[in-house]
Amino acid sequence: MLNAIVRGLALTRISPNVLTFIGLVINIIAAVLFGYANSQNYPRMFLYAGLVIIGAGIFDMVDGRVARATNQVTTFGGFFDSVIDRYSDVALFFGLLVYYARENRFFYLVLVAFVMVSSVMVSYTRARAESLIGSCKVGFMERPERIVLVIIGACFAWLGAMAPVLWVLAVLSTVTIIHRIIYTYHQTRILDAKAAAEAEAARPQVVAASETNKAQAPQKPRQLASL
Repeated sequence: MLNAIVRGLALTRISPNVLTFIGLVINIIAAVLFGYANSQNYPRMFLYAGLVIIGAGIFDMVDGRVARATNQVTTFGGFFDSVIDRYSDVALFFGLLVYYARENRFFYLVLVAFVMVSSVMVSYTRARAESLIGSCKVGFMERPERIVLVIIGACFAWLGAMAPVLWVLAVLSTVTIIHRIIYTYHQTRILDAKAAAEAEAARPQVVAASETNKAQAPQKPRQLASL
């Protein structure tokens, strides 16, 4: 089914960036459903939101495939997809923030805020680390796992699933951040040690070249002291 969707979208020659943006719009609709929920209708509204998130996930899965199928893969496309994904994550949790604020559930309001910050930091730590060490794919709580958990919490809200989902997201996102910090620390120490060793190995050559230049430099004639 996914391949059929990709082939159909490829025939339209639609820009993958447009598909990415459509995914954001759909996630915003899900966020509105979260925020619109109240103590009476939240099982139904959360279920609707979960189904909408599944629809948005289809666009998240096909934009890259459509780009490859239509030879529209660009460096900017990868950057744009990453930025829009962050906005989509924040939008969903913002909707939950509105819901818990309207219900005067301060503890879960703080918990959702913590999860929202953690989800952004999971992505930031990887991006920042990969600017230093090349690759940092360690840790479990990536975006697909977060989205799946949010869908589970939304679709089974009538069983009270959203609260434990938020706890799992908070704990595993924090563990992932710490894991990436430790991994980056060790990798940067290795790179620093390698750079120091290379600098030390190159030092005798620099000194020898400097001595050679001094020896080959023309000597200035000494000036006689004035009587």
